[in-house]
Amino acid sequence: MLAGLLATGLMNVHAQTAKIDTPEVTGPEPKVVVPGRAFIDPPSDAIILFDGKSLDEWVSGDDRTQPAGWTVHDGILTVNKNVNDIQTKRLFTNYQLHIEWRIPADIEGEGQERGNSGVFLAAFANEQGYELQVLDPYKNPTYVNGMAASIYRQFIPLVNPGRKPGEWQSYDIVWHAPLFNDDGSLKSPAIATVFFNGVLVQDHVALEGPTWYEGHPKYVKHGACPIALQKHFDKSKPISYRNIWIREL
Repeated sequence: MLAGLLATGLMNVHAQTAKIDTPEVTGPEPKVVVPGRAFIDPPSDAIILFDGKSLDEWVSGDDRTQPAGWTVHDGILTVNKNVNDIQTKRLFTNYQLHIEWRIPADIEGEGQERGNSGVFLAAFANEQGYELQVLDPYKNPTYVNGMAASIYRQFIPLVNPGRKPGEWQSYDIVWHAPLFNDDGSLKSPAIATVFFNGVLVQDHVALEGPTWYEGHPKYVKHGACPIALQKHFDKSKPISYRNIWIREL
């Protein structure tokens, strides 16, 4: 079923435009919708990036020669706030990615301080790349180009199908990496399509460049990159991930 949804999303190029003229867009908030319940088992040709048992496919974001320092317990990967981001050992260009994440049921704080993390769809340096925001999406007002499922500070999600804290959420992503000319100039931008809990939220959007916190995005030439998971500096309880797999395109 998801494969059909992905195909529909890729064929229907929505008039979704980046919201980057001001750093933080305060509204209007995307419509809230109730998602379905199904999660997706990995297909036969998937690379399993986290199987619930080990971090063999991951390294430290600070030093790629060092192991990833997050916690694995009972089939779940949890952010370790005492270390930095983690990155995949493998490098990728174009792919389909599935990842599930959970905000703690007893999360505290508000806005960007409430379960903040992120999936860097291509991390060409530590904390530099293209971030799909992870954040508590349930009754948690914040700037809408920084809410869950936003392409951070660029694209607001079409709707908000987020679940309550304590429940598992899913992202299914189709990513086409940017292409560059020999002189470093941009040949074609990065393209992202994102389903949040099975609902289309980013419809074949063309990124303006890396998702910087400040300043206007500007592409920097790079090749294949790891995917990274973010350890945010907020003081809220750490979030968890599970069932991470990828298909190279």
